[in-house]
Amino acid sequence: MAEKTVGVALLGCGVVGGGVQRILRCHREMLRRRTGIDFVLRHVVVKSRDEYPPDAAELPMSTDAAAAIDDPQTDVVIELIGGTTVAGEFIERALRLGKPVVTANKSLLAQRGAELFALARRHGTCIAFEASCAGGIPIIDALMRGLVANRIEALVGIVNGTCNFILTRMTASGWSYQQALAEAQRLGYAEANPHLDVSGRDAAQKLAILAGLAFNVRIAESDIHVEGIDGLQADDIHFAGELGYVVKLLAIAQRHDAAAEGQSAGGAAPARLCLRVHPTLVHRDDLLADVSGSFNAISVYADSLGHALWYGRGAGRTPTASAVVADLVSIATGAAQITFRHMRVLPDLCPPADVIPFENLQSRYYLRLVAKDQPGVMADVTAVLGRHKISLSAIRQPEGTSGPTVPVVITTHMANEGAMQAALREIDRIPAITPPSVCLRIIDQPKEFAAG
Repeated sequence: MAEKTVGVALLGCGVVGGGVQRILRCHREMLRRRTGIDFVLRHVVVKSRDEYPPDAAELPMSTDAAAAIDDPQTDVVIELIGGTTVAGEFIERALRLGKPVVTANKSLLAQRGAELFALARRHGTCIAFEASCAGGIPIIDALMRGLVANRIEALVGIVNGTCNFILTRMTASGWSYQQALAEAQRLGYAEANPHLDVSGRDAAQKLAILAGLAFNVRIAESDIHVEGIDGLQADDIHFAGELGYVVKLLAIAQRHDAAAEGQSAGGAAPARLCLRVHPTLVHRDDLLADVSGSFNAISVYADSLGHALWYGRGAGRTPTASAVVADLVSIATGAAQITFRHMRVLPDLCPPADVIPFENLQSRYYLRLVAKDQPGVMADVTAVLGRHKISLSAIRQPEGTSGPTVPVVITTHMANEGAMQAALREIDRIPAITPPSVCLRIIDQPKEFAAG
């Protein structure tokens, strides 16, 4: 017998919302046995009757979100509308009534998270948001609770399934970006307008949330250097493969404060961070290189745990719905409220991030130049790189290339981002070079893999 009943108002019944209502209906008895709680779907709200799902006759459908939120029988509000305007208004309404909210809205949290968390705190309630990042992967719970005893040094993630699907197709089939994008759209992995995904902004919004929790700071999307995959060329994926690398869109947050450089870790000052999203060469021996299709994965490097990887479906109807319902259960049992009240890791209780300028990044680089096939060109190129104190790891002209111009691929040792960009501008002014030259960053594989 259930110990109590929890009434739920579900705002939005699209892909994820449809998955949530099915779980709550199909697994109602299982959830009751496991938790002692009967989850009752009181309202399913959509914008208009045109958006009613096929099984609407079996659901408590409505187009009145305010009435659903205000209903005394609504104990928890689940927001799955998306966007940063109407969704924000509905969440505010619920919080002012002291009603806890579950949301998957990473855009809203990246933009207004601190404000909304503070509002929840003032009204004695909470926001649960596991589904906002990496779909069904429980990475937010891990960062807020599971890793609480750790000083996190870096977080590196594949957090956009659309981009990972596109890059997987480009790598496996040799397709162009446009071919892979068309396939992603045909299969439903990419929206008709894929800009938010392929520009890197979706990954940046998720990184703002995840890195804020990992490093206990408040991060704005504008703090993050962002490059997408929409300009990526098949040649660079091919040449990277010949060098032993796979190209992935990575969201990276790295600590760059004194303790990370071997000095005392005992201080309480906010971490100095480098925050970035961009296509990256990942060594094929790194676990992230094997993350294919629409899957996501997040590597976390911590002082006590060491290296750990969270892997799974990063999007989709049921994986994301799984995370939403897990948050609902956490709220219904009171666990979410306790965590929200006691853990001082949310952005309304944390200082702004101290972000190092991107031009101060230290990285290894992959360069591809298109050069006239004539003597002295590489001497000019290496002279420019030398003047900017950029040390070369390798230079190769891929075999089978001939004609008036040839591609030249260069990899470097660790170098300064600002110096690299200045050198590229100078290289592209060399008469024998056809601009623009391509520059991608290389991430070093974890030490335990390199040692193996």
